[in-house]
Amino acid sequence: MIDLNDIQVLARVVEAGSFTAAARLLGMPKTTVSRRIAALEREVGVRLLQRTTRSLSLTDAGRLYYEQSSQALRLIERANLRLAEARAEPSGTIRISAPVGFGGHFLTATVFDFLTAHPKTRVELRLTDDTLNLVETGIDLAFRTGVLPDSTLVARRLGSTHRILCASPDYLARCGVPAVPADLAGHDCVIAGPSAAGAPWVLEGPEGSETVTVSGRFAANEMQAVHAAALAGLGIAQLPLGIAEAAVAEGRLRRVLPEHTTPAGGLYAVYPSSQHLSPLVRAFIALAAERVSAAVGRP
Repeated sequence: MIDLNDIQVLARVVEAGSFTAAARLLGMPKTTVSRRIAALEREVGVRLLQRTTRSLSLTDAGRLYYEQSSQALRLIERANLRLAEARAEPSGTIRISAPVGFGGHFLTATVFDFLTAHPKTRVELRLTDDTLNLVETGIDLAFRTGVLPDSTLVARRLGSTHRILCASPDYLARCGVPAVPADLAGHDCVIAGPSAAGAPWVLEGPEGSETVTVSGRFAANEMQAVHAAALAGLGIAQLPLGIAEAAVAEGRLRRVLPEHTTPAGGLYAVYPSSQHLSPLVRAFIALAAERVSAAVGRP
């Protein structure tokens, strides 16, 4: 039966270029290296190496055997590394970026649970609605929503997001309740964006997709500010379900046009590379996938 250790010895001899150098790398006597190569050749029934006093080279059969077997060795080494990483306790610092509204509502609780579960870890959380260059800013993991642009980043879809229409009971008592999407054009709307002068709202409902241009007295590019404005009675707002649901359940907000929502977008964990992904980042993504997808919807 072929010993995998003998195949590893062959690989080291080929890569080092000599029995002496391979013995040094493997930490074993040169005679042991020679004996293992001879045992492997007996087992496979062909000569793998041509040896002279001055040179060492692969035979044709040896070259084919080395190429195939070295690939298998790399797979085994990778599997061993992954197993060791899975068993290792996460430690170190993870730098995370997320949109302000999403990070403040969903992600902080996940971060706190992660820190409690893994005492040897630290988290640096950067909340911003800007799209950061992860490599330049040293971010290990980012959470992003919507449609992602093409990039060299690796993206894992965690769930789906959509927004619902909400307003305070006070606003609806003063200004009335819209019956159809077109009625929104005559209401004050809280705009999640740079300008309160006008914004197109795309709504999905029983009749399909409909676009209404709305305006209002307040606009903000941060979702918690939009949420606060709706609670303050400044108009009808589009809010992520996860952010609005507590206020709706408590009666501080009421759903408007409940059969309509915005088109569903994606929620993604994004990181620079899938290769050599640290156990720390992998563990956080696993926890975030469990918590976030349960809160906002499945992928």
